[in-house]
Amino acid sequence: MASELAFPDFVLDRRLAADTVELARWPLSLVLLMNERRWPWLILVPRRPELRDVDDLPPAERTVLIEETARVSRVLKDTMRPAKINVAALGNVVPQLHVHVIARFTDDPAWPRPVWGTPPELYEAEALRKRSAFFRQALNDG
Repeated sequence: MASELAFPDFVLDRRLAADTVELARWPLSLVLLMNERRWPWLILVPRRPELRDVDDLPPAERTVLIEETARVSRVLKDTMRPAKINVAALGNVVPQLHVHVIARFTDDPAWPRPVWGTPPELYEAEALRKRSAFFRQALNDG
């Protein structure tokens, strides 16, 4: 495994912490599962304090973030077989740098529109536990 890149003073934004489950700690990023049952939705958060935009990362870490994003995308493609993978780093509501990686399907409730702006549908506790375990395994294998 690559060396640990994270700074010890990194703190996950409270809104991301409230809406997600931690799946993995990769060399640069936390990998999180969004608590939204309609879409397989993972989030990467570079473990650096006070970052807002991708260009705030040093060039070598931008490369790591792109590779981690590609790895998450591949896991979603291999396990979910979506029509499309959406990747976005918006930060309008939560300014902490984070990258959404969302598997989309032509029959999902928002297709072809973005997933934002629809009220969330949360997992039941047991379903969230199972989905988290599934993705932990898939991320470990990928």
